[in-house]
Amino acid sequence: MSGLEDLYREIILDHYRSPRNRGELASPPAHRVEGFNPLCGDEIVVYIDVDDPAKGDDAVVTDIRIGGQGCSISQSSASMMSAAVKGRNVGEIRDLTRAFKAMMSIHEEGLEGGEAEAPTDVTELKLGDLEALRGVVKFPVRIKCATLSWNTLAQGLDEAAAEV
Repeated sequence: MSGLEDLYREIILDHYRSPRNRGELASPPAHRVEGFNPLCGDEIVVYIDVDDPAKGDDAVVTDIRIGGQGCSISQSSASMMSAAVKGRNVGEIRDLTRAFKAMMSIHEEGLEGGEAEAPTDVTELKLGDLEALRGVVKFPVRIKCATLSWNTLAQGLDEAAAEV
């Protein structure tokens, strides 16, 4: 195993053992949304506090908490996601979500011999610790584990905006 793979494994285990932003927020005012992966049983609960959903993409996620249970990939991804989006506006979060999902799907296509080309608008974003999840694409059934929290967050942002 290469040194980079070892580092990525340590980052994933660190987020699994010591998840960031674990807990609950009072709902309301926070918005609560649940995600579930029926294939493996992973569960994610995301609580988001958006300063003013009426601002659309300019609204800021002032606080986020995560809960649930599941494999190390789903729980680590949720921890990394919460750290990456806290304090950002909804537009930035949507861009980050696209970049993360592009990273996951690009490599899946590349593994199958397809063209591994990223959408140009998201390739410039720095993913930080999220890069550690890049290796998940070697195991296609685990991609849903890594993206569960991101899909749940996107659903929560959509629901929060629709309540305005």
